[in-house]
Amino acid sequence: MIEDVYRVPERVRRVQWTALVVGLVALAICVVYGFLFDHAQFFRSYLLAYVYWLAVSLGCLGMLMLQHLSGGVWGSAIRRLFEAGAATLVLMLLLAVPVALGLDELYTWARPGPSAHPEWLDHVRPYLNVNFVLIRMAGYFVLWIGLAYLLNRWSGALDGSGDPRYSWRMTRISGPGAALCVMSALFFSTDMVMSLEPEWYSTIFGFVFVTDALLEGMALSVAAFALLSESGPLSEVISPLYFLDYGKILLGIIVFWSYVGFSQLLIIWIGNLPHEVVWYVHRSSGGWMWVAMAMLIFMFFLPLLVLLSRSFKRSRRALATLCGLILLMELVRVFWYVEPSFHTDGFYLHWMDVVAPIGIGGVWISAFCWWLRRRPVLPLYLVPRRHPRSVEEIESRIGVAENAER
Repeated sequence: MIEDVYRVPERVRRVQWTALVVGLVALAICVVYGFLFDHAQFFRSYLLAYVYWLAVSLGCLGMLMLQHLSGGVWGSAIRRLFEAGAATLVLMLLLAVPVALGLDELYTWARPGPSAHPEWLDHVRPYLNVNFVLIRMAGYFVLWIGLAYLLNRWSGALDGSGDPRYSWRMTRISGPGAALCVMSALFFSTDMVMSLEPEWYSTIFGFVFVTDALLEGMALSVAAFALLSESGPLSEVISPLYFLDYGKILLGIIVFWSYVGFSQLLIIWIGNLPHEVVWYVHRSSGGWMWVAMAMLIFMFFLPLLVLLSRSFKRSRRALATLCGLILLMELVRVFWYVEPSFHTDGFYLHWMDVVAPIGIGGVWISAFCWWLRRRPVLPLYLVPRRHPRSVEEIESRIGVAENAER
């Protein structure tokens, strides 16, 4: 049966268990060291890792809804990876517990006692307080997990019954769902990242975070899809035209990311107000400027140059390598967001800043692989089985790809 043919390769199961073991060992090392020697550094490194991997999950959910809204064969081919990434939000809810326990170690506004609250924090205390933040976090996850559950459930029902009503439901819910996800991600980035320095504020930072999340989710899904399609039977039906589309989408997200990031810098720098400029001052002195320059080169200039090449975008290995670089630099970017809030006098890197992302990442990848193995990656040609637009579009697309290759 076709659903058996398009099961993920057996090596994915080995990756699943290897990632789980590595992740649990890395997390155990961080927890033991943090409990015995350095509570504060553990929570800082854990927050860095948590924000990064949660952004990957949110990016997969966002790209999944964008695919349902836009239609097209490109998304049908990679939809299973978006669904698997979105399903990991249940895991991220469980992994949020250490962040909730370490609020007073991470945030000035969460520390008890009048000495911990400067006078300028009075106007934000009704919003930034532990109880209200935890309530908002619970609300975010109810929304995110609910959307991921419905989209995955209806996608599975469409595979089993072929009823086009499920496709219609996924399209209808994706519109308001995408809008709500953007709004909730804006508030989440304010609560968990921007409030590390509550004297600083930016109305654009949330959009930068949302763009980061979409870029991470798309990059991870494309890299995984490229690796899966290197061997049969996917290698026999996935044409370079699909990766050409993925490269174009990555290029569009990178350009928009650079636009909103530069807009934030330009507006704040022109204003030259102490409470606004201080965030960039902390991240442009004492060695942090070199981190910013690395991000500018490896997250903008290099991807922009190579993604302008049609032949590069058609190469699955080249595109997968670039996606790996993007994911690495996104981790550096989150590091650049978080650590300067605690080390304003100069660059600082603790070994847990490396091990904690490996720990959460190992568990995340294991959950991602487990969910991916539950269903065929491409049940019918290149899209989920009995999709209302599957056969005609796929046959047409394959023909276009073959003609282009000639």
